[in-house]
Amino acid sequence: MLTEINYLAVLTATVAAFVTSSAYYAVLGTQGGETRPWQIAVELVRSATLSLVLAGLVTHFDLRFGPALVLALVLWIGFPAVLLSGSMLWEKVAWRIAAGHAGDWLLKLLLLTTIVSLWR
Repeated sequence: MLTEINYLAVLTATVAAFVTSSAYYAVLGTQGGETRPWQIAVELVRSATLSLVLAGLVTHFDLRFGPALVLALVLWIGFPAVLLSGSMLWEKVAWRIAAGHAGDWLLKLLLLTTIVSLWR
């Protein structure tokens, strides 16, 4: 399965996710302080990990664009939405902060899945 993944699509999706997420938080005005180089590196690794997982799922299940987007939505409901609602419930995270992160995750999942499903 790993040999069938388009790693150029994963790399492209990683960079696209990083840029999109950065722009998203800049528009929301929620980026806190100065970004350090190690934070950028960690965020790129996080985006690459997510891109690789999505590419693996899309490849393994031989999903085309439409079904891949459904997978992205299901993953968003199953993971970020559940985790963020839990942080609101148990850690008293403000709903606006959780909603902002949920929007970022939704954009990322849809963008990454679009790139890796169309570029197979």
